Amino acid sequence: MLLHTAAWPEIEAYLKTSTGIIIPIGSTEQHGPNGLIGTDAICPEVIAREAGEDAGILVGPTFNVGVAQHHLGFPGSMTLRPTTMIAALNDWIDSLARHGFEKIYFLNGHGGNIATIGAAFAESYSNWSFDGEACPYELMQRNWWDLPGVMDVCRSLFPVGEGSHATASEVSVTYYAYPEHVKNVKMSPKIAPNGRFTDADDYRKTFPDGRIGSDPAQATPEKGATIVQAARKAVIQDVTAFFSR
Repeated sequence: MLLHTAAWPEIEAYLKTSTGIIIPIGSTEQHGPNGLIGTDAICPEVIAREAGEDAGILVGPTFNVGVAQHHLGFPGSMTLRPTTMIAALNDWIDSLARHGFEKIYFLNGHGGNIATIGAAFAESYSNWSFDGEACPYELMQRNWWDLPGVMDVCRSLFPVGEGSHATASEVSVTYYAYPEHVKNVKMSPKIAPNGRFTDADDYRKTFPDGRIGSDPAQATPEKGATIVQAARKAVIQDVTAFFSR
């Protein structure tokens, strides 16, 4: 069940049987010449949605703009400052806790969010610690690619050219979700370079087409379906264990 397509009596009824929810969280940023700008939000969203449908788990709206300042050299990319994201996440958490949610599982799709999500959790727990009260909820963050077995599938599909940004696997997942938006683009070099970066200007100079170490021309909707199938099963197991502890 999706929170944003449910009516409030349905959520009230759900809370009588479960106090757990999945929140997909990602980013809105460039993903190379053939990658969708919403890739990092789309991937956890589609995986969470299918897991929720299979296992009867409530899935909240996607937190779809994250920490991505280094991508601002590419049109369409959007970002939050870490402090803004921490504040927004705490408002989301407080809203859900107000209604009685006790297990809030964030399925993340953007590596640049990891530290900030962790800081948001620390901020949230700190409020209870300073008040000398026990926190009534538990928070969890999981990157979809870190789910058991998922990277094994990705490596088997893309033994060469997976890369670390605009990867063949993440682009495949978005093509599975939106096959009408598959983009056939010639990219040179075939496999993008690797390296480090700082701000948006430095990123654009170092990686002019936006990719890092990847060859996403290999991406297909069919390969995306294989990845989502593996991730869906893994997230159900992970969430079920989290909700039950």
